[in-house]
Amino acid sequence: MDFQLVSPYPPAGDQPQAIEDLVAGLRAGEKHQTLLGVTGSGKTFTIANVIAQYGRPTLVLSHNKTLAAQLYGELKQFFPDNAVGYFISYYDYYQPEAYVPATNTYIAKDASINDDIDRLRLQATSMLLERQDVIIVASVSCIYGLGTPADWKGMRIQLGQGAPIRRRDLMMQLIAIQYTRNEIELSRGQFRVRGDVVEVRPAYEDYAIRIELEDDVVTRLSAVDPVTGKTIRRMEGLALYPAKHFVTPEDRMRAAIGGIRAELREQLAKFRAEGKLLEAQRLQQRTEYDLELLASVGSCPGVENYSRHLAGRAPGEKPGCLIDFFPVKEDGTPDFLLVVDESHVTVSQVGAMYEGDRSRKTTLVDFGFRLPSALDNRPLKFHEFEQQVGPTIYVSATPGNYELEKSHGVFVEQVIRPTGLVDPELVIKPIEGQVDDLLAEVRERVARQERVLVTTLTKRMAEDLTDYLGEMGVRVRYLHSDIDALERIEILRGLRLAVFDVLVGINLLREGLDLPEVSLVAILDADKEGFLRSERSLIQTAGRAARNANGRVIFYADQITDSMKRAISEMNRRRVKQLEYNAEHGITPRTILKSVDEILRSTSVADAIGRNERRDEETVALALQEGPEQLLKRLEAEMLAAAKNLEFEKAASLRDRMDEIRDALARAAGEDPGAGTRGPRPPKEPRKRAHRFGGDNK
Repeated sequence: MDFQLVSPYPPAGDQPQAIEDLVAGLRAGEKHQTLLGVTGSGKTFTIANVIAQYGRPTLVLSHNKTLAAQLYGELKQFFPDNAVGYFISYYDYYQPEAYVPATNTYIAKDASINDDIDRLRLQATSMLLERQDVIIVASVSCIYGLGTPADWKGMRIQLGQGAPIRRRDLMMQLIAIQYTRNEIELSRGQFRVRGDVVEVRPAYEDYAIRIELEDDVVTRLSAVDPVTGKTIRRMEGLALYPAKHFVTPEDRMRAAIGGIRAELREQLAKFRAEGKLLEAQRLQQRTEYDLELLASVGSCPGVENYSRHLAGRAPGEKPGCLIDFFPVKEDGTPDFLLVVDESHVTVSQVGAMYEGDRSRKTTLVDFGFRLPSALDNRPLKFHEFEQQVGPTIYVSATPGNYELEKSHGVFVEQVIRPTGLVDPELVIKPIEGQVDDLLAEVRERVARQERVLVTTLTKRMAEDLTDYLGEMGVRVRYLHSDIDALERIEILRGLRLAVFDVLVGINLLREGLDLPEVSLVAILDADKEGFLRSERSLIQTAGRAARNANGRVIFYADQITDSMKRAISEMNRRRVKQLEYNAEHGITPRTILKSVDEILRSTSVADAIGRNERRDEETVALALQEGPEQLLKRLEAEMLAAAKNLEFEKAASLRDRMDEIRDALARAAGEDPGAGTRGPRPPKEPRKRAHRFGGDNK
């Protein structure tokens, strides 16, 4: 199936020429191209057109989870009939295994996996094996070790109506590909058996599969709702992929266990020869325990550290990763398009992953916590990444030296915005009294129903400023790296939907965020030269106000640094070019504000839209049966009681259920869901932190 781009508007401004140049370069066999596109010029739409015309599977690489989520939402809207996947780290919390020799402290691995993101990761790889019209939006997680495509595809279960299979054989095959039996609740990666009916919840879908057998023959296959059991559609056949990416055939597992034992003997001999008896005992005890688990259940804690043996790789050979799931030509060269978004940050991030990972694991090996083969459970080295990717388009408003060098100093420029919006007005104000001045600016924007971004230099400053503005009556939140991926997306959605008016951040309010409701960007301590106040950072941060006709940027600074001079000069150059274009074509700048429904769709990550639409009928029926007001009051009482008992997860779940009911009723009435005021929220424990702002503080 070809890519079918759906858009209510055609390319405009610099977009048509940029699309033509990039597609021509791809067809001419150019390996590296750079798109220099200013904020708000429609770079994502340009890339969507290039993908549609080039017609190859595409990997869109982003440097952070928040921006990846935004790109995923936008590309899902542009390609509703094609396969758009999402692949980022599935950890909400991750503490890697480590050892600190100076204090003799061992830190065990501790992690919390996000179920929705795990499903989307598995869905992304299944898309790549099933279809050609695939776009995968990924973070740097795509260069980390993953099971091999050959094993994952080779161990899938293929079923068709009329296919012969015994019930017991089907159950054993499901167990072999990491599905577990649960007769009570059918969660992802589980199956249950009722008579001659086997129900399976694929780990990568939000529906279940019902397999009906009669006389050891499949008589019916159906996709069903896992909660209600209602049939969604009949199926003629299906391929059921493993519930986890790391799966190993039985013969390979036996060989792997033998290889691990041989390596253990070799490493123990080395330690004993060096007089490291404690390290030898530690390694022997841990490894033999892991081997027992591998032999009996096929897995163990930290199984990824044995991935070289389990995959049958040679020492030092690169690990399998998401990129291996993309197609290759007959000659072995990559047959997909790579788009590196915000390349000035993403490229360096890819290059930095290997060394940081190796340093930590070398210590674990040296002190007997892991076998040397654990070093081969690693991300790709940068040269391996370069060898494994196909034609590449680097996208940035401020391309780095690497991209320009690879594209021989030639780039496709996209400066003109179809909306006519010019680079925001830039004002420099003194640091003295910056917080009080900011408060006045914020109140002016809030009165106009516009939003504000504020960037600080540290997390502590962001939190303290948030506390101070909140005490002054401002609806404000903060955003920094301690907040997990999905919560970041919810926060940005809340800003766009006017749940609050001001967002304070550090380094997450820069590249690529689509926030047209924001009319003011305030950069505190703009003259503190460094990474966060470099020329590129200042241009990127200021660009968050470039999607609003009233856009304005305030640099709070007591001196003008070289970075500020260069940033101001480049923004003025772009501003003049846009004004000339507007005058020539009679364009009046206008802000493109999306409806509530469009915002919800573009910021939806876990495919909640499709699920909500299917559940609306049931939700409305339930509300009408009990009475909407009575149902909401009952749920509210339960929510407040749960919060009072410190059951905050239950309270949050009840809150979300209330919002779901309101949205379903609004859709049933033909109104915008979420447009009205949300119900009460469970109370939060107040933060007990003294703030440092107020009065004439700097």
